Amino acid sequence: MMEYDLVIVGGGPAGLTAGIYGSRAKLKTAIIEKAALGGQASATREIANFPGFLENSGGPELMKAMSDHAQRFGAEIIKDEVTKLELEGERKNLWTKKGSRMTAKAVILAAGSQPRSLNIPGEKKFRGRGVSYCATCDAEFFENEQVVVVGSGDAALEEAVFIAKYASRVTVIVIHDEGHVDCNKVSAEKAFQNPSIEFLWHSVLTEIEGHEDVESVTIKNLKTNSTTRFKTNGVFIYVGGVPQTEFLKKQVAEDEAGYILTNDLMETSLKGVYAAGDVRAKYLRQVITAASDGAIAAVAAERYLAEEADFQAQILNSPKPVLLFFWYPGDEQALKLLSLLEGIASELDDKIRLAKVDMSRKQGIAQKYNVQTAPAVLLLHKGEVCRELPSDPEQAGSPGYRQLLLKYLSVGEEG
Repeated sequence: MMEYDLVIVGGGPAGLTAGIYGSRAKLKTAIIEKAALGGQASATREIANFPGFLENSGGPELMKAMSDHAQRFGAEIIKDEVTKLELEGERKNLWTKKGSRMTAKAVILAAGSQPRSLNIPGEKKFRGRGVSYCATCDAEFFENEQVVVVGSGDAALEEAVFIAKYASRVTVIVIHDEGHVDCNKVSAEKAFQNPSIEFLWHSVLTEIEGHEDVESVTIKNLKTNSTTRFKTNGVFIYVGGVPQTEFLKKQVAEDEAGYILTNDLMETSLKGVYAAGDVRAKYLRQVITAASDGAIAAVAAERYLAEEADFQAQILNSPKPVLLFFWYPGDEQALKLLSLLEGIASELDDKIRLAKVDMSRKQGIAQKYNVQTAPAVLLLHKGEVCRELPSDPEQAGSPGYRQLLLKYLSVGEEG
C-alpha cells in the first residue's frame, strides 16, 4: 500500500496545477492519469488565451511545461486508472486498474469531462485540425472562413454568435424542424438575427472529410433522406458534455448532469475531498479556469490537513482540558477577551490549555463544533464539549467576569 498526503485523480490542467501547489507545500503528492497528461488541452493544436504564453503556446507544449513543473517540486505522476475509491473517513482509499492500492489524507478529483461525441467518420481524425468543441478556444483560427456548428442548445447558439465575429459564414445544423431550438429565447433571437448565421433544419452531420484539415462535411436531411456535401473549414460540435465521474459511484454530490458540486474552496460534500476543473459544475471550462480550480483546491487541502493535524495535537491528544477560543484577529473586543483568557490559562497552566481558532482561516474546527459566530469559548475534554462559556467581549474587563469564567471552569482562584 502506498501512502500519500494528497492524491489527485486526473492529470489535466487542474490536476497538474494542484500537483504544483500541493508538492510545493511539502505534501507527499501523487497525480494519477490514465491517458495523456494534459487531458483535452494536450490535443489542442494552439492555445492563444493562456496569459503570458504568446509564443510556443501549443497545448502539448503547455501541458508538458505544467507536468515538468509539478515533478520538479516533487509530485509523483502515476500512469494508471482509478477504478474504485472509498472517500469517507479521515483516510481515503484508492484502487487502480494495475492493481495498486493507495491511501491519502486528502483527495482532489480532477478527472475532467469529455465533449459528447457524434461518433461519425472523420470526427476523431480531425479533432484539433478543424473539429472543435470550444469556440472560445478556437474561433479566432477561422477568421474569414466558413464553419458549421452542430446543435441547438444554449452552448451551440451562444457559441455560434461568438464564432460569427470571426468566420465569414456560420451554418448551424439543427436536428429539429424549422424554428425549433433547445436554446433560451434571448440567445436564440441573437442567432436568428445575425446576418452571418444561417440554419439547416431537420438535418444531421454524417461525415467529416478532408486531407490535412477539414475541407467538407456530409449533411443528411431527415425528411428527404438525401445527403449533401457541404464545403467548410471547421466543425464546432455542441451536443453536450460527459463528466468523468462514473468511477465515483455517486459518493459526492453531483448536479443533474453528473458534474460535481463544490463551494468556492472546491470542497465537495465530503470532508477532505475536493474537485477541480471540468469535472465540477461551473460557468466556464477553460485551461485558465481549470488551473485556478487546481490551485484553490490544493491550497484548501493543505490548510485542511494542517488544521486536522493541529486539531489532533492541540485538542484530541491534549492530556488537559482545553479552553477553545474562536475569534477574528481584527476584532478589538475579541482581543480583550483573549487577553483575559490568556491570563487565566497562564495562571492555571497545570490544569488547562488554551487553543485559539482563527475563524477567517480555520472553518473546519468551527464546523466540527457548530460554531457559527465569534467570539465563542468552549471547554473541551478529549475533544468533547463539556460546556460553552460566556463570551461577551463587553464584559471582558468587568471584575466579575473573571470569577464567572473560573466558576464555569470548576476551579478556584488558588487552583
